[in-house]
Amino acid sequence: MANQPLKGIARLVAAWHNSRAGLRDIWTHEEAFRIEAVVWVASVPVAFWIAQDVFQAILLIAAGLFLLIVEVLNSAIEAVVDRIGVEKHELSRMAKDLGSLAVLMATALVSLLWIAAFWQKIAG
Repeated sequence: MANQPLKGIARLVAAWHNSRAGLRDIWTHEEAFRIEAVVWVASVPVAFWIAQDVFQAILLIAAGLFLLIVEVLNSAIEAVVDRIGVEKHELSRMAKDLGSLAVLMATALVSLLWIAAFWQKIAG
């Protein structure tokens, strides 16, 4: 950013405050994020229980975190589209639908990894 007046530690501190505000906003306004976040937190110990090794547990945890990241980006897209205007527009619909598709695809990835881990745990 060419007009960024903050440098060094001050810039990092400002970014930290912006990120905290973003977390507060998404937690307050997005039920899907709250549900996914609670499920992710609950899944962390389960990942270590079903995983064959630490790497597999971290992969399961990271996949859930990836889903949360995609949900945040989808919410950002929706916020920008809503800011532009409430009138119906094909590009606005497409942007929102593509964000939703990204969340669906991330959910499928998480599901596949967890199913494979459970399968491996059960099959021995």
